[in-house]
Amino acid sequence: MSENRRVVVTGMGAVTPLGNNAGKTWEGLKNGRNGIGPITLFDTEKFKAKLAAEVNGFDPKEYLEVNDVLRTDRYAQFAVAAAQQAAEESGVEGTVEPERFSVIFGTGIGGIGTFENEHTKLMERGPRRVSSLFVPMMISNMAAGMIAIRHGCQGSAMPAVTACASGSNAIGEAMRLIRHGYADAVITGGAEAAVCPSAVAGFTNMQALTAAQNPEEASLPFDKRRSGFVIGEGAVALVLEEYEHALARGAKIYGEVCGYGSTCDAYHITAPHPEARGGAQAMADAMREAGYSKDDKVYVNAHGTGTPMNDVIETAAIKNALGEEGARAAYISSSKSMTGHMLGAAGAIEALACLYALKEGVIPPTINLKEPDEACDLNYVPCTAIKADITLALSNSLGFGGHNACLAFRKVSYHE
Repeated sequence: MSENRRVVVTGMGAVTPLGNNAGKTWEGLKNGRNGIGPITLFDTEKFKAKLAAEVNGFDPKEYLEVNDVLRTDRYAQFAVAAAQQAAEESGVEGTVEPERFSVIFGTGIGGIGTFENEHTKLMERGPRRVSSLFVPMMISNMAAGMIAIRHGCQGSAMPAVTACASGSNAIGEAMRLIRHGYADAVITGGAEAAVCPSAVAGFTNMQALTAAQNPEEASLPFDKRRSGFVIGEGAVALVLEEYEHALARGAKIYGEVCGYGSTCDAYHITAPHPEARGGAQAMADAMREAGYSKDDKVYVNAHGTGTPMNDVIETAAIKNALGEEGARAAYISSSKSMTGHMLGAAGAIEALACLYALKEGVIPPTINLKEPDEACDLNYVPCTAIKADITLALSNSLGFGGHNACLAFRKVSYHE
């Protein structure tokens, strides 16, 4: 099998706090729209954290039969919807053999809402009231399985479950499937629906979530006022396809996935390595595979959670990977300032941001960055988008367990 096949993106779909398709999501990102607001999915009276970036206006019945909606967790509903949008836009379905069509779809937590609901039934009404579909609704592979069933993907169909790096790891592993000849097309991305009492309570008690109640003062990556992240939800799907195949059928191409780094800090279950070794290595690996040179104009979509530790250490990782001069020349921003932290879907929406930034020459901002932290001293594109003709876009994702992933994207350069 060939080991050097090029991989391009030919379709994208989205269900996010900024809009329920890829185009609306990008418009929200580049216009600096804040998708954060009061939690409506449950009563927050007893909770310190009262804000989230929720998906609004989403009707799963547009994508699933009524009976299927009742038998599907919210995270999988988001995933199925985003994947359908991406597959329809791509038009790849039916152009590849089923056994050469794969799915790798990430989630950090899976069906936690279903787990909560069914556990409540068990405690309050007894074991006979627990749904017979509890397990398939809850498990983290079900989004990938449902997408594969719907689109006839008979190749690999797997989840990527690496906490907040899940979406990026899914896309990176999907790229490798195509690059090394195991598939011709892959539906990939990430989904999460964890705006629920147990997740919010757990993140709050580990002091990861902000207790801010003003949406404009809540998700503040790289700002010295930052006090934790805001939980978000949603899904983004990408169709990855082998370049020659996409070219032959005249597919629309968003850009090329040209590099991927995946490392582990092997240090701590929640804290990043204090010297940013793993994050910097993931970036360096992705950059090397993408053919980085000092002539590249670089955009980094940072993990940028708005927690005190993450933002300082990620800044160090960027400097370590790009060098001091390269880091200071790069444009950097955090989409989480607008979408909150979408956990297992974060890497996927941030890949979308990179692809559109390359395509349109627009760098989305880090909104509400008004008081920069002295330890975060790079160009984080504060408050307002800027125009820049970048040549390389990098997307960083860092997850509990020490997982680090970096994706590299370029505009497509067509060969003769």
